[in-house]
Amino acid sequence: MMKRRLLAAAAALGAVALTATACGGGGGTGGGGAGEGIQPGDPITWMSMLHTPTTPDPEGPVQVALEEYTDVDFNMEWVPDASKEEKLNAVLAANDLADLTSLTILTNSTVRGALKSGMFWDVEPYLSEFENLAAINEVTIDSARIDGVLYGVPFQKPVARYGVIVRQDWLDNLGLETPHTLDELAAVAQAFTEDDPDGNGKDDTTGFIDRAESFQLTFRMISGWFGAGDTFEVDDSGQVVPSLTTQPFMDAMAWYRDVYKSGAVNQEFITTQKQNQQDAIAQGKGGIVVTGLFEAKNYMALAQNADPETPMAWALINDMTHGDVERRILSDTGGGVGGLLAISKENVPTEEGLKYILGFIDSLLDEEGFSLMTNGIEGTHFEVGDGGVIEITDETAWEQEVQPYSSSRPSDSVVVYPSATPYVNEGNELIEENAEFAITNPAQSLSSETYDSQWTTIFESMTDAYHQYMDGQIEMDGYEAAIENARSQGLDDIIAEFTESYNALNG
Repeated sequence: MMKRRLLAAAAALGAVALTATACGGGGGTGGGGAGEGIQPGDPITWMSMLHTPTTPDPEGPVQVALEEYTDVDFNMEWVPDASKEEKLNAVLAANDLADLTSLTILTNSTVRGALKSGMFWDVEPYLSEFENLAAINEVTIDSARIDGVLYGVPFQKPVARYGVIVRQDWLDNLGLETPHTLDELAAVAQAFTEDDPDGNGKDDTTGFIDRAESFQLTFRMISGWFGAGDTFEVDDSGQVVPSLTTQPFMDAMAWYRDVYKSGAVNQEFITTQKQNQQDAIAQGKGGIVVTGLFEAKNYMALAQNADPETPMAWALINDMTHGDVERRILSDTGGGVGGLLAISKENVPTEEGLKYILGFIDSLLDEEGFSLMTNGIEGTHFEVGDGGVIEITDETAWEQEVQPYSSSRPSDSVVVYPSATPYVNEGNELIEENAEFAITNPAQSLSSETYDSQWTTIFESMTDAYHQYMDGQIEMDGYEAAIENARSQGLDDIIAEFTESYNALNG
């Protein structure tokens, strides 16, 4: 902490020396002289998304503690998450930015256009000067760049959180081993469907419980185990192509349809919504879910609410493989990127000001800064229980005074606190292990105007074709015909534009 303050003081002195010989002009929101904008020691403004019904008191205990710890005064400009897109579009169009802006919708064409227009600093050359920023996972940095430029500090998330969770009690009832290959998983799904795994004498269970978003969630993960990429991939000819056009993807479709036709996937999944899926799992209607490894705890809670004596138990699996394809898992978090903390060039025109704000972000990635934004203040919001478990002591105060800041943390996992729930600890360990085997989307950091305008429509048409194939309305040639139709709707242009962008960055 003292070192950070000394660095800030040194930067401030350097800024004074620099500006003493500089000419005026320009504005900025900081307290420095004309043209300086934000300088070390000035208060900063931070526009961030609010995920709670009310805004916290800016004089409340958490913000006061954060300002004391970081040695930075800051003013939060809270934007309700439901209206973030409208608000961001407006402030970007008017260049009416806070000094620091949370950009959490990087697929938005207005946001990407603003990033590439020069409104924000390229922060990558400066990250190595800060201990925590220098330690950001390179996979996350790669995924956060736009056309090769890092226009903000990435919000860090686990790179890959998915796996398969399987009813352990049903495996035990049927004398089955935990599956680790897709062939083994299919056999378990069949047994869960046909062999009365809950022992109630009724034909009322199935293997997989899937839902309407299968094409982008459950099935997408399955396709990855066959060797398909994360939405896009670079093929052998060097083209950036949608994974849904590749042979491994279609092989996975054929495999999953066979499982579906055998009755081992809930037959109505095409119209099943998330809540219905959760209810079916809690009610013991199915025993396999391809989902986030953190969901076992939630499914247990739902089941225990319905029946405190539920026999439910889960096996968490993160090493599923198929054939000779090496172990891999597709990223479900955009390569571990939850958005960018972008710094305005107009408000912060000098490197001294930039480093001042980067130092502030870096301090939020310290364990103490992270704990304040996650747990609040010990003795007021939480206590540390046995085994280091964080116990919230005043839920209302935590929700009002801490939770709003939690969603603004630059990282989700500076510290992974132990839990009193074993499934949480196991899931966290497996998610951390997943990072080594994660496959990310190479097109995420590339540019394509046709993708921005047409991909949603193309993806919807391919989702429809997937549903029709799974339901037996068309065969694989019908799915391939849908791909050919999409080519004339812009798919070929997307491939060409992403490939051009990729080649420009990679020589």
